[in-house]
Amino acid sequence: MSSDLKTRVREGWQQTLRDILARARSLGSQAVLAFDLDSTLFDNKPRQARIMREFGVAQAQEKLLQCAPHHWESGFDMRGAMRNCGLSDEEVEAQFPLVRAFWLERFFTSDYCVHDEAIQGAATFTHAVADSGAHLVYVTGRHEAMRAGTEACMRQQGLPVPGEGRVHLLMKPHASDNDDAFKREAHARLGEWGTLIAAFDNEPTHANDYLRRFPQAQVIHLATDHSGRPVTLLEEIVSVPHFFHEP
Repeated sequence: MSSDLKTRVREGWQQTLRDILARARSLGSQAVLAFDLDSTLFDNKPRQARIMREFGVAQAQEKLLQCAPHHWESGFDMRGAMRNCGLSDEEVEAQFPLVRAFWLERFFTSDYCVHDEAIQGAATFTHAVADSGAHLVYVTGRHEAMRAGTEACMRQQGLPVPGEGRVHLLMKPHASDNDDAFKREAHARLGEWGTLIAAFDNEPTHANDYLRRFPQAQVIHLATDHSGRPVTLLEEIVSVPHFFHEP
C-alpha cells in the first residue's frame, strides 16, 4: 500500500465505525451496509503464502518452502515476496513466469480461498451489523465458482454467512468479468434491500464509486492492500486500518 493512503488514517476513526453501527441500529431493516471481501474483511496473505510454498515443493525451490504471510508486505507483490524469501533478483526474474502461472491456477478457487484469515475485528463488526437488523451485503469481485470456499471461510473465520438473517453475497457470474464494471452493476442492486448507509472497500476506485453513487452514505476505505492503481480517494472517505474490538 502506498504511504499516502497509510497517512489518511486519522485519530478518531473508531468513532466513525461506532456511529455507523448506531445508525444501523436506528434504521434496522431499512439500512443496507456493503462490504468488499479481499483486503477489506479478509487478509489474503495466508493464501498467497500457501501457494508460494506449494510452488517451492513442486519446483524444489528450498527458499520458498518457508514462505509466510509476512513475506507478502503489500499483499500482491509477488516479486517482492520472492525476494523476501531469499531469492536473488536474477532468481526472481527467472522463476516469475512459472510462479505466476502456478498462482493463476490456484488463487481464484474455492479450494484456496478457504486459507484467508479475517482482518482484525471484522467478525465482531459484521456480527454487530447483522445483529442490528440491517442488511449486510458482501459485494466482491470473486466469481460464483468461489462461492462454496468463500462461505466456508466465512464460517471458519466467524463472519455472518449468506442466508442467515439479512446477509447477502453478490459475486461476479464469471471470472473473466471486469471487477470495476461488476461492482458498479452491483451497486445498483443495493437499493433493492433499503438505503445504503455505509460501504467498506480497500480499492480507492471502488470506494470513490460508492460515494459518487451514494453521496449520503458513509464510505470507509480499508487502508490495507490494493491494486496499486494511482487513484486519489475522495476527501469525504474515511480510512481505517482495521475494525475495532469492543464488547
